[in-house]
Amino acid sequence: MAAKDELGRRGEDEAVHYLERRGLVVLSRNWRCRDGELDVVAVDGDRLVVCEVKTRSGTRFGEPAEAVTPRKAARIRRLTQAWLATHHVRWCEIRFDVVAVLMEPGRPATLQHYEAAF
Repeated sequence: MAAKDELGRRGEDEAVHYLERRGLVVLSRNWRCRDGELDVVAVDGDRLVVCEVKTRSGTRFGEPAEAVTPRKAARIRRLTQAWLATHHVRWCEIRFDVVAVLMEPGRPATLQHYEAAF
């Protein structure tokens, strides 16, 4: 389990660096409440961007982004409402993205950013 956690942490680090290079400002990382966790909450101009980061070491079980199922997307939307309430944000435009990170052994990380993925 520790290796999987480490892979996920490294993937999230890659994703955050990528988003920051694109001009997004990260507000929260691994924000948790009793119902779950949001990987990255950022601002892109005047839009709130909630990013789900999926990291894999290979594609044997599919591409990383394929792990974001409709059920997972619905959960992220519910968690976003909790984040908004906790941070006293009454209204803002929200975009839900997926950042897929592939970290195959011996190769540089590759990243795909799916804006408005769900």
